[in-house]
Amino acid sequence: MEFETIKSALGDGLLSFPVTDMNVHGNFDPDGFSNRVDWFMKHDISAVFVAGGTGEFFSLSEEEYQQIVQVSVEVVDKKVPVLSSVGRSIPEAIAFAKIAEQAGIDGLLLMPPYLTGCPESGLIAYAKTIMQSTKLPVVYYNRANGILSSQGVAALAEACPNLIALKDGTGNMQELNDTVKTIGDRLTYIGGVPTAEIISEAYLSIGVNTYSSAVFNFVPDLALAFYKALRAGDQAKVKTIITTFFIPFIRLRSKKAGYAVSLIKAGADLIGRPAGNVRAPLEMPNQGEIEELKGLIEKASSLI
Repeated sequence: MEFETIKSALGDGLLSFPVTDMNVHGNFDPDGFSNRVDWFMKHDISAVFVAGGTGEFFSLSEEEYQQIVQVSVEVVDKKVPVLSSVGRSIPEAIAFAKIAEQAGIDGLLLMPPYLTGCPESGLIAYAKTIMQSTKLPVVYYNRANGILSSQGVAALAEACPNLIALKDGTGNMQELNDTVKTIGDRLTYIGGVPTAEIISEAYLSIGVNTYSSAVFNFVPDLALAFYKALRAGDQAKVKTIITTFFIPFIRLRSKKAGYAVSLIKAGADLIGRPAGNVRAPLEMPNQGEIEELKGLIEKASSLI
């Protein structure tokens, strides 16, 4: 796809991030994943991000990644852009980018490097090296130990024409507003904090029109209803959904590190679309937490 086509899709519409299906032995389940992506495509989404944070990119082998991108390209069949993650070390990121290119992926989401801490100049060098190794458009994920200032993002955008978007994983609205106002429409901006719906109103107020929705995996109709209410300015409906569903969900998610992914897989199981368990070091929720999640899912239908 043309860069501008992908940028447009990323800037308007709900972005979906499917979980990665595992079988009972903890191995990748290509048939289950194919069915999941096909189910996603029956909904009103503007792009699909596979092997992302929700898709446990951090724990996938190269062979599994290759299967995931191949399945995704085949199922989506150019109906919307498909993006996949790259990251970890520079050699791994370049290798994964080549796999994505060969499979026909439309763009890449560049994850933070695997390092406890690094200077901004090093981050820029890391991102430049990876971006300049691929012909694909790239979304930079600004989070964790990969956070760039607005000046850093500007420098990266100037050096890499294929940088098309910034996904914010910080929730730092001051810095993000600086970036949006300074760089303008050279980039598309995406909300990317865990359960981004909770600050979607703040995002929208500074021109960030969309975000990644993980809960789409188990309450797709609610996720879409919320997004449409947000964009339509229906403040009453937005408030009702946030207070009834998203705030309790985030409180549940906050009980244990990693639940931003684990609860999504638990939710998928509860609606009859199981994707297996998360891989260590993540853990699945306990039975009491699953019951809490079940109650939230039951409430979701009444909020649509």
